[in-house]
Amino acid sequence: MFEKLGVFVYTWRKAVLALTLLFAVVAGAYGVGVFGDMVPNGFEARDAESRQAAELAEKAFPQRAPDAVIVYRSTDKTVDDSAFRTAVQNRIAALPKDVVSGSVDFWSTGAPDLASRDRHATYVGLNLAGSDDNAKQDSYLKIKDKLGVDGLRTIRGGNTPAGYEAGEQVGSDLGMAEGLSFPVLFILLVIVFGGLVAASLPLVVGGLSILGSMAVLRLLAQFTDISVFAMSLVTILGLAVAIDYGLFIVSRYREETERGREGADAIVHTLATAGRTVAVSGITVAVALASMSLFPFVFLKSMSYGGIAAVLLSMVFSLIALPAALGVLGHRVNALSLWKQRSAVPGDGGFWYRLAHGVMRRPIAVTAVAIALLLVLAAPLLKIDFGANDARQLPETAEGRQVFEMLAHDFDGDGAKTIDAVLKLSGPADGQQSELAAYATRLDGVAGVRNAQITGAEGTMASVSVSYDGAAVSKSSRELLDRLRAQPKPPGATAYFGGETAAYDDTLRKLGAVLPWMLLYIAVSTYVLLFLAFGSVLLPLKAIVMNLLSLSATFGILVWIFQEGHLSGLLGFDPTGNIEPNMPIMLFALIFGLSMDYEVFLLSRVREQYDRLGDPTAAVATGVQRTGRLITSAALLMCVPLAAMAFSQVLTMKLFGVGMVVAIVLDATIVRILLVPAIMRLLGRAGWWAPGPLRKLYARFGIQESDGEPAPAEAKPSTESDVPALT
Repeated sequence: MFEKLGVFVYTWRKAVLALTLLFAVVAGAYGVGVFGDMVPNGFEARDAESRQAAELAEKAFPQRAPDAVIVYRSTDKTVDDSAFRTAVQNRIAALPKDVVSGSVDFWSTGAPDLASRDRHATYVGLNLAGSDDNAKQDSYLKIKDKLGVDGLRTIRGGNTPAGYEAGEQVGSDLGMAEGLSFPVLFILLVIVFGGLVAASLPLVVGGLSILGSMAVLRLLAQFTDISVFAMSLVTILGLAVAIDYGLFIVSRYREETERGREGADAIVHTLATAGRTVAVSGITVAVALASMSLFPFVFLKSMSYGGIAAVLLSMVFSLIALPAALGVLGHRVNALSLWKQRSAVPGDGGFWYRLAHGVMRRPIAVTAVAIALLLVLAAPLLKIDFGANDARQLPETAEGRQVFEMLAHDFDGDGAKTIDAVLKLSGPADGQQSELAAYATRLDGVAGVRNAQITGAEGTMASVSVSYDGAAVSKSSRELLDRLRAQPKPPGATAYFGGETAAYDDTLRKLGAVLPWMLLYIAVSTYVLLFLAFGSVLLPLKAIVMNLLSLSATFGILVWIFQEGHLSGLLGFDPTGNIEPNMPIMLFALIFGLSMDYEVFLLSRVREQYDRLGDPTAAVATGVQRTGRLITSAALLMCVPLAAMAFSQVLTMKLFGVGMVVAIVLDATIVRILLVPAIMRLLGRAGWWAPGPLRKLYARFGIQESDGEPAPAEAKPSTESDVPALT
């Protein structure tokens, strides 16, 4: 298959490049508008009870939990001043009624919680027209610049304004990350390849992948909700993976030409070896990313769609457009060299070969130390505390965060923070006033409740809002929600609980229900793919276990940094004391897939050497020698765009960037350098064992890479004395 692909690509190389250029133009022109079609946030499930409560309240009541919270502060007037009151109420009254469906303020309600303690500030809650987050954001943008009052400081916050600010900040941060990454990556690629032409090719593949993924996401956004956060994954992952794949393809092509192959022969051998491995790697990563689509959250589904698009497009361009460019360039791929190039053909022996043998001399000790280190790093994971995203993910200069902190520190209560019981009654609400009052009284008497009151009664619907102290996304608030749910409802009524606490509780419950299926899916699919790559029944299991250890260590470090606040000054963020629960799910799928990426690249060479030599020790040492420099270079290059995200002003993106860099560093050092050679030595020939039927299956469908070159002299079949006893 890959040999035929190589012949086709070389034969039609100029046509392939012309079509690639056309694709880039069309995809870029269409995909550039993707941000306008995306939705903010996306961390809630559509079928969650809290979402149902919000939709019912949207239809039944003009007054409900506000979508926007506008704070007005005066330096010399208090809320008791008539001029303060008139200025604010006139401004709100002038807003278009088809955009603002309802509002609540201190003067019309008399609610003391709506005035600050020093009485120099108040906030107005606005309900925005729209059936979903995107529509509400559109409504907000229509009035965003019409909310200011002369003489008063106006600060815009609440769910919709904060979500809009997060989206704008993500777009800005992505531009910054790209601006920082491209020049740094180009310099590093020049160092790796020694020439300007070869260094530019992986970056071109990355650019094509990003443009194509943007177009795919915009197309998907016409049929389903796509979270704005998906663009962060598309930009960073598309660039990182494309450079990985481009690095391996270009390196292999240069290796083939140095061995004397030219034209179609060089392209065919490149795709039949490195190309086949890139294909398996891309499919493996895409399969892992697909696991996020099992969850009923727009955020995770969007990350799944965007990640799959970025990886598969990177793979396709690396297998078609890149070989076509190499076919046109030929030996000119080495043009514009800045210094004498090192040989592209792996040499005999060398640093990586000696390192692998050094590790394999004491495999038990190395394995024990490496696993102990990973477990120590994973220890903080035992103290993980989940919490939903709020305005604290924004920088201090963001208005949404300023409003959030003002409500927490300057006011006695946050009127926007309530648990809302939306009731479907058995009959008209007018005839059940006593039952509703009794229900509100029962809720008011629940431990932890500050106040419970009827906030709406229309037709057969009613709403009771509960205010409480403490954080909305905490264990205590979830326990309060459980107590509220346990209270008897009015006869024949059905209660739907909404609000931030209910949404947070629904998220954790949904994640917990789907997580076991995600883990099973990843384990089974990865095991099958790795068996086809290695032809072993034990090595896939080894890879999965090592990945779980590495992931646990990564999450432990993230808890230590982002939950406990270590290094917060260096990284520039304020710790929230918890971890948003969607992020570990996304990181798990992404890191698991990318770890298998390097596993495939390394062990495919080891498998080929084992088939030729029959000596597991020599095969590992030779495989590490032939891939060590490339894998290390690929890991370093992948870390560059991810590290750029660590400078993001949005906490969610900062956690993503730091988590990915930590995972890649752990994988490229402790796992790839220490654990793989050590465990392969302990397994010996058993590591490559498979029963007869599975051996036949592997012989027919397995991924086998062969360069047709003899093994290094040092890698000739070794005797047991070549590697000292297991001590």
